[in-house]
Amino acid sequence: MIREGRVRINGEVVTELGTRVDPDADRVEVDGRAVTLARPVWLALHKPRGYVSTRSDPQGRPTIYDLVPEQYRGLFHVGRLDVESEGLLLLTNQGDVANRLLHPRHGVERVYEAIVAGHLDEADVRRLLDGIELEDGIARAVAVKRRGAARSGNDRVRITMREGRKREVRRMFLALGHPVRRLIRLRYGPIRLTGIAPGKWRRLTRDEVRALEALGRDRRR
Repeated sequence: MIREGRVRINGEVVTELGTRVDPDADRVEVDGRAVTLARPVWLALHKPRGYVSTRSDPQGRPTIYDLVPEQYRGLFHVGRLDVESEGLLLLTNQGDVANRLLHPRHGVERVYEAIVAGHLDEADVRRLLDGIELEDGIARAVAVKRRGAARSGNDRVRITMREGRKREVRRMFLALGHPVRRLIRLRYGPIRLTGIAPGKWRRLTRDEVRALEALGRDRRR
């Protein structure tokens, strides 16, 4: 559109690709019509097992975007959950805020409940907190709480992380000799999964959106 001369900023035709504007001060027009920023949209989605966190899948598996209405299928997803994992995913049109939430320097907490093979002891918990050497570096939990035995002699563990590397939680438990049987994300920053059934979603409240927007800003100060 810029190359075709269809874009104006403050009445002047734009000629330079990548021209930056201040949305609070500049008037942007395309074909003579004013352009405004889309209102922020945030969804909390309960991803079921078996869905992939992509827009399309070459293997033909269902994706998380199959679970939301058409008007929301252009939203970014904040982080991923592997196909076997379940729980909270955030979707938004605020890509800048999404990137801040994902960046490790902001330390946004993700809380998971894992059902793992066997029984963790105090030494296992200490290793999770001290850090476990993985092929892509040290992975370290912020908090670990054993929550009793699940069925079939497996342990239920609540683990809090501040990174979102690929299959990080699964790889940590595997390194301890306790492979994950089920993994559910319960919280991402201040947003909780509570009350959302598998495969369902809800719009975030204004207060929740403000809390997410503040996370990155506060960490940069």
